[in-house]
Amino acid sequence: MRESLAERVERLSIPEPMSDCYLWLGSLNEHGYGGLSVNGASKRAHRVVYELARGPIPDGLELDHLCRNRSCVNPVHLEAVTPYENWHRGYNPCALNSRRTHCRAGHPLDEVNTYRHPDRSRICRICQQRSRERYDQRHSINGRRPR
Repeated sequence: MRESLAERVERLSIPEPMSDCYLWLGSLNEHGYGGLSVNGASKRAHRVVYELARGPIPDGLELDHLCRNRSCVNPVHLEAVTPYENWHRGYNPCALNSRRTHCRAGHPLDEVNTYRHPDRSRICRICQQRSRERYDQRHSINGRRPR
């Protein structure tokens, strides 16, 4: 008798007791995601497991590994979210910076004190003003800025 997809997934994953992750024992791609063939098509293992446990992934959403372990296929650790939310929860430098609430000097990065550059970066207005004052002081003659 032929092995069902659910049986194959169970055979190719193992529970990790410290994290409650189900680690994928099958092939992993270059980014660490598990993969398997379903009806001749390559699929990501965590997507297959999610769909077996919870049904189709809604259009426009992708799966976020709440455990941050890409080889985990525990459906409890997977959440369907928007691409932006998935990116924002990640650990890439841009996502980490976007979650900062204060600049390096400790000033709040709130709506009043933050300039949003057209490239979407954030600039602390207090630090920018202090930087401008230091620049003006360095480039002044007898304490006065040349015209």
